Amino acid sequence: ITPRTGTASPSPTARTPQTSTKTSPVPVPTAAPTGATAIASAMAWVKAGKPADPTAFHTATRDGVATQLGSDVAFVTPTGTTQCMTDAKADGALSCLVDLRHPPTEPSNAYGHWIGGWSDFDGSTLSVGSTHADPGPFAAGKGAELAYGTSLRFGDYQCRSDPDGLFCVNFARQSGAKFADSGVEPLGCLKLVDAPALGLKFSC
Repeated sequence: ITPRTGTASPSPTARTPQTSTKTSPVPVPTAAPTGATAIASAMAWVKAGKPADPTAFHTATRDGVATQLGSDVAFVTPTGTTQCMTDAKADGALSCLVDLRHPPTEPSNAYGHWIGGWSDFDGSTLSVGSTHADPGPFAAGKGAELAYGTSLRFGDYQCRSDPDGLFCVNFARQSGAKFADSGVEPLGCLKLVDAPALGLKFSC
């Protein structure tokens, strides 16, 4: 019998496997982030919180008088230790008043009314302790309570409330911060820098 000639079909097992371009999801940490937590993990933890309805946080109340904030949001932690508000006039930056047990000392060259627990977080910088001539956006009062375990998304930010503190991240800057009466702690790219007129300043 004359054997057949020709090119044999390649075996399916001989094909070169395709390389997947998909990235594996970041595992969600079981505990709240710390300064040593990678920012990707911190963001995953914040995002894993129960989503809060953003429409419930566009109002601030003071002495029984409600003020509509438009596109801005305001919220307070269950203990009342931390209250936060965004400011559309400052590109939506987040400001928080934290009842710190040990606020930073007022610098000798600071002028105006010193508020040690005032913290500003715009994503690229985080400051703690500053002078102000007036209450600014906080004159409108406090926002709704952000319950423990819930997470609020607004603009480039997302914040999750937890018994350990309030954790906020900025997706555009890959940075974050923990706000608690024990202190304000930077996350991600934020590092301590010199700022003589402030209590503390961190920058990416």
